[in-house]
Amino acid sequence: MAHIDPNPPNPISDAWNTVASYSAYPEAQAAVDRLSDEKFPVEHIDIVGSDLRLVERVTGRMTKGRAAGLGAASGAWFGLFIGLLVGLFTTGPAWLGLILGGVLIGALWGAIFGFVGHAATGGRRDFSSTQSLAAARYDVIVRGGLADQARAILQREGLTGTA
Repeated sequence: MAHIDPNPPNPISDAWNTVASYSAYPEAQAAVDRLSDEKFPVEHIDIVGSDLRLVERVTGRMTKGRAAGLGAASGAWFGLFIGLLVGLFTTGPAWLGLILGGVLIGALWGAIFGFVGHAATGGRRDFSSTQSLAAARYDVIVRGGLADQARAILQREGLTGTA
């Protein structure tokens, strides 16, 4: 029976002068930070995430009422900004009226746009979520012929990862 290498060589990683691979970004970041502490020229380093995946975390139900409420909140902030901006050029008690008017009008229009925008989806997306990218592996890559020096520092510090 043939022996199968559990970590076969990766020609792309080898060509990129990968000095270490990590399963989590904070580990790769810690390795680069350690190289920096050792006065290594970090401007020759890249952290490259591989095997990317999109992670969408569902945060709750989205109803027309909730969409209108979220739209009203963001519209109120925008209205406050506009009210403050216009208020810079106004004196006297009209300043407060501009700010309050901006907040109210912004909230009203935001609620309308939130409601209509959600209704336009026709029920195809009745949830709210956040999206992020995550990588299965983070390679620390060193350019400029300095890979061996970086590898030696990381080995000495016990930060070799899986490479």
